Amino acid sequence: LFILPIRFLWRKNSSFAISRHYRRFDVYEEAEANKAAGKYDNASIDEQIDFYRNEGLTHYSPAKLPITSDVPEGCVIIREHVPISNLFTCLWFNEVDRFTARDQISFSTVRDKIRAKVGWMPQMFLDCERRNFVVQAYHRELLEQMIASGRNTPPIAVEPSRKIRPGSSRRAPPSKKPVVRRKKEKKSSSRRRAAKPVTWAMDAG
Repeated sequence: LFILPIRFLWRKNSSFAISRHYRRFDVYEEAEANKAAGKYDNASIDEQIDFYRNEGLTHYSPAKLPITSDVPEGCVIIREHVPISNLFTCLWFNEVDRFTARDQISFSTVRDKIRAKVGWMPQMFLDCERRNFVVQAYHRELLEQMIASGRNTPPIAVEPSRKIRPGSSRRAPPSKKPVVRRKKEKKSSSRRRAAKPVTWAMDAG
């Protein structure tokens, strides 16, 4: 994972990187998609969008370049722990706490306010690059909606069973019992060995 900050931060001279949404670039379209999918209370989403519209939120267009999108895919954030990125995440999640939990709606408003003050903005990379190192699972509520509507759910990897089919001539290998090896006890001998006689030889002078 050490290659990620090199690729998405340091080579781009950035301290915060996030992938952009694979389909939508406009906050207004993202808000309508959230309402259609029932991801949050519609009245709360409308209230948030109306507030941002009064704050100056506009539809995304090529006129906003070098900004490539107003909607992130927020499952992966690559960042340095520096004051400006800390400030951005703090202000961003303040909006999440203030309005709705749909952080993709509030992302661009916080970004534009910081950019207008200090000229900083997060780096946004393509969603296909994110898929190279992240496996994203379906949300639980999305799976429940797919099951309720009769749609095919994504396949779940199941470990193959080791049970033998009925009628098969193969027999299951016998379970091996653990072999416990006992250490041989040394027999203590009470008898003492007799001392060997010592002979002294003297040279004749």
